[in-house]
Amino acid sequence: MAGKGFLQAGHKPSLFSSFLYFDVSFMIWVLLGPLAVIIMNDFDMTASQKANLVALPTLGGSALRLVLGFLTDRIGPKRTGQLGMLITMIPLVWAWQFADTLSSMYYVALLLGVAGASFAAALPLASRWYPPQYQGLAMGIAGAGNSGTVFATLFANRIATHYGDWHIVFGFALIPITITFIAFTILAKDSPNQPAPATLKDYGKLLGQRDTWLFCLLYSVTFGGFVGMATYLTIFFNTQYELAPIRAADFTTLCVIAGSFFRPLGGWLADRLGGIRMLIMLYGGVAILMASISGLPPLTVVTVLLFIMMSLLGMGNGAVFQLVPQRFRKEIGLITGIVGAAGGLGGYFLPKILGNIKEFTGSYTTGFLILSGIAIVCILAILAVQKNWKSSWVGQGGRAHVQTELSA
Repeated sequence: MAGKGFLQAGHKPSLFSSFLYFDVSFMIWVLLGPLAVIIMNDFDMTASQKANLVALPTLGGSALRLVLGFLTDRIGPKRTGQLGMLITMIPLVWAWQFADTLSSMYYVALLLGVAGASFAAALPLASRWYPPQYQGLAMGIAGAGNSGTVFATLFANRIATHYGDWHIVFGFALIPITITFIAFTILAKDSPNQPAPATLKDYGKLLGQRDTWLFCLLYSVTFGGFVGMATYLTIFFNTQYELAPIRAADFTTLCVIAGSFFRPLGGWLADRLGGIRMLIMLYGGVAILMASISGLPPLTVVTVLLFIMMSLLGMGNGAVFQLVPQRFRKEIGLITGIVGAAGGLGGYFLPKILGNIKEFTGSYTTGFLILSGIAIVCILAILAVQKNWKSSWVGQGGRAHVQTELSA
């Protein structure tokens, strides 16, 4: 019955448009991750410089998500998405035709953050069409657009190797973003339930609430962990296990597939079991797996561990955004931008942690142990607030309140 109810609710073309926009944008956002091991042949880069190159798009996306979140509440998610796609084409053309120095690639990397900022428009486009009891599934489907990472890791290095030039990959990327822009323009439709335009004062009001910062922490670990690992794993496999660029990217693809396609499952399970229960279990699993990976086991073993860990991070993304719309339904555009920005920051710092520690110690071990400890901090934070949450705005275990579901 729940599945039938979901199919009868909302607006399917907008949900599909949200997924497609996020999917293609995510693919473009993480292009530098797999390409870095080829680009480094043209530029003499240290471990920290390689980490910086793949981390800068997430930093740009983190900052620009606040901008797109603000625009989403002012001009609507559809127009914001259209604007985002048009601006995304600028760094693609730049990298394709003009970027021939490491410094210019750093600028391209920052501007690719516009693609990552798509989150702030894509998720509200889907969310505002659905009642609370279907938020987890709707946001999970839209957020599964992070599967675009698979296309980047699977094809970017193959195209670059085939043509003998990594620049042309950015030219090819213009094709799907153009097609997506046309489909999005035709299919997407803003929900009639749009909140009043937000002001800077509204941002300040949200930033003054404890739960805002807590969701920022939680999402910086789940989404930040996913995108950070997705952008850095090709370098990890290349340097630690000496895999060739295409093979390193293929192993990354195996791990990324898990996180991408398990996100809707995380949202679906959170709707039924509760987001709080889900997150405690997921962070616990991530902490154990990160600690296991720190031992740098053989390639087969580490691939299995990374696959499972990315699955948990993907489900964690869906679980976090099962809770966020319940707590901040009227401010979903703003809070999506803020929490999404925090997720981007997490994705920025993860490669920096691994890359810098690798450069200074010669090993990734300490870096993975630090990441394991951060996951444990998230568990402690949830345990500290769950009683207050259950007594105010959320049901048992993190499910939507029965009264809210009935009224919706």
